[in-house]
Amino acid sequence: MTKVLLIGAGLSTQKLVPYLKGLVQSHGIELRVVDRDKSVASARMGSIVERCSIGELDITDSAALDAEISSCSITISMVPAHMHSAVAKACLKHGSHLITASYLTKEMEALSQEAQQRGLVFLNECGLDPGIDHMSAMQLIEGIRDKGGKIKLFESFTGGLLSPSSEGTNPWRYKFTWNPRNVVLAGQGGAVKFLQEGKYKYIPPHMVFRRTEFMNVEGYGRFEGLANRDSLKYREAYGLTEVETLYRGTLRRPGYARAWDCFVRLGMTDDSYVIKGLKQMSFRDFTNLFLAYNPHDSVELKLKYYLNIPQDSEIFSKLEWAGIFSDSTFDFDQGTPAQCLEFILRKVWSMEPEDKDLIVMYHKIGWEQDGSLYMIESSMGVEGENAKNTAMAGTVGLPLGIATKIVLEGKAPAGVQRPMTKSWYNPILAELAADYGVKFTEKTVEYRGY
Repeated sequence: MTKVLLIGAGLSTQKLVPYLKGLVQSHGIELRVVDRDKSVASARMGSIVERCSIGELDITDSAALDAEISSCSITISMVPAHMHSAVAKACLKHGSHLITASYLTKEMEALSQEAQQRGLVFLNECGLDPGIDHMSAMQLIEGIRDKGGKIKLFESFTGGLLSPSSEGTNPWRYKFTWNPRNVVLAGQGGAVKFLQEGKYKYIPPHMVFRRTEFMNVEGYGRFEGLANRDSLKYREAYGLTEVETLYRGTLRRPGYARAWDCFVRLGMTDDSYVIKGLKQMSFRDFTNLFLAYNPHDSVELKLKYYLNIPQDSEIFSKLEWAGIFSDSTFDFDQGTPAQCLEFILRKVWSMEPEDKDLIVMYHKIGWEQDGSLYMIESSMGVEGENAKNTAMAGTVGLPLGIATKIVLEGKAPAGVQRPMTKSWYNPILAELAADYGVKFTEKTVEYRGY
């Protein structure tokens, strides 16, 4: 009997596990879900049906990892990104296919030849972003190429946001719908790189939240786009070696970036050093650490002066609402500034039980064909049901589940790869649209230039 192993049962597996339990019945598999905390695996599995089991696994215990993977045909790894390498090597050792939503690393790419020789599928970047963004973009790009078009411009944006119905009085119009630490550290990974009208462009980390572009996504409103780390690395993967504009980014509601930039300028997103004595500090005291000494002026006044924020600015309203002037205290005694900021923001940005999240994806592709220039805009939006059944969990987990089914049916090529070929993106996108409402709408217009 084919055995599928899921390592890691966090929030992103809320929709994945039920999908895999469906494969127990439809494809006769055996399913095992393991996590560092067995109670998490138990909660995610729910009712234990025939051929389903749960367990506890410390990913750093190589013997325990070998024991779990040795009996499995397919391993789905949902562990932190830096731990995928250990899982991949165990999969090679024991002949297990590997599927993950995380970014493809050079370390993973180095395993491709051995994976191919052993007939193993090592699929990466098969979640939301990366994942659905790649698949929907490649379906559009290949469709244009098949008709003789030459791609000149490619822009792609994804946002994990709040549904308008759940924004309430939240001035940021945002809450954590995925890993809060990744949100706080956004923009910390070196210079942003992209291509614009044939020119290489770079944004240093401290300027990422000051360089945005605005766009309207039909049916979902107005957004600001922030550039992702390195758009250029996808030029070859997408086959866009001759493209003149290549830009990948993140969507937020207008005003978010300018307010978040204040945290960056203060130094609150720094993760490189540790502050001690936090249990004796309020959030207000923490904020004051980054401001000049002045025993007469309030923390609020010093911050406004330091960041040159007007008294009636919407930026200051956002900062105040975020709680950085609160008298609340930390429940740990030492941590980096970024860890402290995450703790503060969790107080106001954690989803309430009835909150709904919203995933919005937007592609813009320009191409030349028969002497004319064309532009296509493609967009997708999915709203979650509540804080438990989120759109984020569905759009990350369901592509992984469908990819698992494709591997089970022997329809996947071997080797280390992304889901950027028709054998992957056509069936995955078709099932997402037909059964889960993850649908793209396109609008094409002829135009005169970029």
